[in-house]
Amino acid sequence: MTRTYSFLSKASTRGLAGNGGGRKAGMVVLGTVGLAMAGCADQSGPGAATGPQAPKAATSHKIGVLLPLTGPNAALGHELLAGAQLALAENGTSTTQGQASALQMDVHDTAAVGGASAAATAAAEAGDGIILGPLTAVDTAAAAPAAQSASMPVLAFTSDVGQARNGVWVMGITPEDQVERLVATARQEGRHRFAAFLPDNPLGHALGNGLLASCRDQGLMSPTIVYHTGSQASITQMMRELSSYDTRRAEAQPDGNATAPASTPVAPATGSADTTDKTLPSDLAAALKGGSDTSATASADGAAQTPAVPKLAPPPFDALLLGDTGLGLKNVIGALADSQVSSANVRIMGPGLWAAFATKLGALKGAWYAAPDPSSRQSFASRFMARNHHMPRPLADLSYDAAKVATTMARVAPNGYPADVLTRSEGFAGVDGPFTLLPDGRTRRALGVFEVLDNGGGAKLLVPATTKSAVSG
Repeated sequence: MTRTYSFLSKASTRGLAGNGGGRKAGMVVLGTVGLAMAGCADQSGPGAATGPQAPKAATSHKIGVLLPLTGPNAALGHELLAGAQLALAENGTSTTQGQASALQMDVHDTAAVGGASAAATAAAEAGDGIILGPLTAVDTAAAAPAAQSASMPVLAFTSDVGQARNGVWVMGITPEDQVERLVATARQEGRHRFAAFLPDNPLGHALGNGLLASCRDQGLMSPTIVYHTGSQASITQMMRELSSYDTRRAEAQPDGNATAPASTPVAPATGSADTTDKTLPSDLAAALKGGSDTSATASADGAAQTPAVPKLAPPPFDALLLGDTGLGLKNVIGALADSQVSSANVRIMGPGLWAAFATKLGALKGAWYAAPDPSSRQSFASRFMARNHHMPRPLADLSYDAAKVATTMARVAPNGYPADVLTRSEGFAGVDGPFTLLPDGRTRRALGVFEVLDNGGGAKLLVPATTKSAVSG
């Protein structure tokens, strides 16, 4: 089942009533045309070819949308559809041979029989010129062959940079892009010896790969990267190994004037745990609540006293990338204290996911993460709310951006969506700031660098968002 939406300029549309309202939207044609339902968009006649029509797709301005509109991800699919609809409602005209015309949106359900591959084939047969979506990396991999065969560029909503390639753009904010921004900023600060202590999971490996690439591209020494299994004992031991704790301990002067307890480098986690905990993952709220010190210290009566540890020299790195959240992050904070890895001599960095609970990260005061400037999103959120009667989920930003690319190209490119125009150097204006589509399928987004404050103060914008980096392209 496909649905076609035709948006005429200077016309308004009815918003979705909640996340599921778009399910009953049918085909919306604004102006005097009225409302109708198309069972299958652009059905071919009896004698029409059944295979993908590459020449038609290559020159069409028709916009194909691939999203899960049924099944377990239907609510999210309709949310992204609402974001794309908003962009077309605001900008939905194209210019062909000097004549303005309405853009059509051809929607395909990736949760239907045949999945994303069948949906992409249907979009090609319908003569779509570009695909917005699919949602996941798996669906992107399935849809890409049919789209590329039909010369349809794909603006996928995944953040898996492994799906990026010629003609397939990853629209999500990737861990690799976050790391590149952090490394460039840390390098400008004078940091040159990078290391990473990361969870052994897909996010951790994406961050690690990003650090390897960023250090290579920026002419830095290859970083030392350690992946931990998540248990408290392994985190403590592996952090000691990464920071050369035993060597530093052996080299420390044993005189009584240079000693410090093992838990001095980081402050206890701070911030109220009552009203904000319900917005956090349960493990994170429990882990960062209260901020008890995880390393052994001397008791008041000396009954369980741990010998004082000499004040150690700095570790063999001056910038450390972390990737944990929740209980794992709590254990990592304790391991930093145990190994005397201090923000006084190491710039600690983390993923943009930290933005969601920055007020709980007082123990990592001075740490950085890269993320879009939230102030950039306010106008979009207000317009989305007015149309759809609820605040947009973050992924709706991506579908709006992708549709904005399509509407912009439809005005400036007479035929189709050519790659050289999609990858124009000036990029596009997005919900979270400007972004540029790169020829290799990556998307360079404007990311700011935020610094964590103590005492539950959240984070402050340290370096404004920009798409420029220390590495060209």
